[in-house]
Amino acid sequence: MPRATNAPASRKRRKRWLMKAKGFYGSRSKLYRYAKDAVFKAQTWATRDRKTRKRNFRALWIQRISAAVRERGMTYSRFTEGLKAAGVELDRKVLADLAVQDPNAFGAIVEQAKAGLDAKANAASA
Repeated sequence: MPRATNAPASRKRRKRWLMKAKGFYGSRSKLYRYAKDAVFKAQTWATRDRKTRKRNFRALWIQRISAAVRERGMTYSRFTEGLKAAGVELDRKVLADLAVQDPNAFGAIVEQAKAGLDAKANAASA
């Protein structure tokens, strides 16, 4: 008796891999064997880079905040210490956005941080 290959299911399975490889270069998008390897590798990197993206954005926000704060005569670490002392609870993403989009509002926050630092210093000396 001849062997049954279950062609419709096999074709569907191969087609699924080729659809995921759409846009890849050359045989990586045309041939099943290479497309499967390429998609598997791409998915592995995508998983890793979803974690890395969070790390990269946090570093970017810190750089933007630091640059904006240095223009106003403070360092990033003193700024964050002052924010905590003043009770301001804005995250880095919002602070970086304010520093770029609305420098006047960011300047007001820097003044609050300076006031928080002064209050902290006065409390420590008293």
